[in-house]
Amino acid sequence: MKHILVVEDEQHLAFGIKYNLEAEGFEVSVASDGPTALRMYEEDPAGVDLMILDLMLPGMSGYAVCESLRQSGSDLPVLILSARILPEDRIRGFDVGADQYLQKPFDLDELLSRVRNLLARHGRASAIPRRSTVGDTFEFDQAKINFDTFEVTVNGELLRLTHTEMKLLRYFIENEGSVVSRAELLEHVWGMTSSPSTRTVDNFIMRLRKCFEVDPAQPRHFLSVRGAGYRFVAKGDGAA
Repeated sequence: MKHILVVEDEQHLAFGIKYNLEAEGFEVSVASDGPTALRMYEEDPAGVDLMILDLMLPGMSGYAVCESLRQSGSDLPVLILSARILPEDRIRGFDVGADQYLQKPFDLDELLSRVRNLLARHGRASAIPRRSTVGDTFEFDQAKINFDTFEVTVNGELLRLTHTEMKLLRYFIENEGSVVSRAELLEHVWGMTSSPSTRTVDNFIMRLRKCFEVDPAQPRHFLSVRGAGYRFVAKGDGAA
């Protein structure tokens, strides 16, 4: 039985979600604030399979909870459930490491579908070994990346990348030389079937270029392919 931790300070909503998830066969625990949620998870990390996380929590925001999880190295699936509807809110949620973002009010069937899909996808990812062609470290040009420790250096200077930026970088490296579309990136990096903003992927590419390109305006590694998407070239022998 999969165990879901619901982090929601509105009691009636928290227990409504709990009731419906339990009716679907899940084990459910509830926390009403961020510190309690983190403590419950840290007491038994292997015993929690997914977190449903509100953003507007007392004392510690949902953003901070998710960021704390990712900084600790946890890959626990996180589904943000929030009344915040601006694209910037969704992007910030993905930026701190959330897997899914669902707006309130929500459709119960959609919530249940997202929960099942997240659990299934996480289960498949855990069962599939990492590609040996990438491993935990990778180097190109003047960059050194350690995906295990989240350490990135360029010309010896330590950079701080977000969880989403590291996921995007890894996906590019795993598909080096291949053209990847925006839709593919949204699905495999953000876990989305559509974008809250047509510029979501583009903005993250711009950030990677600023971090890794000598001249971001004339990229040699993170290349745009007109009408198709993007292509990563480690040796920098392509043309934008």
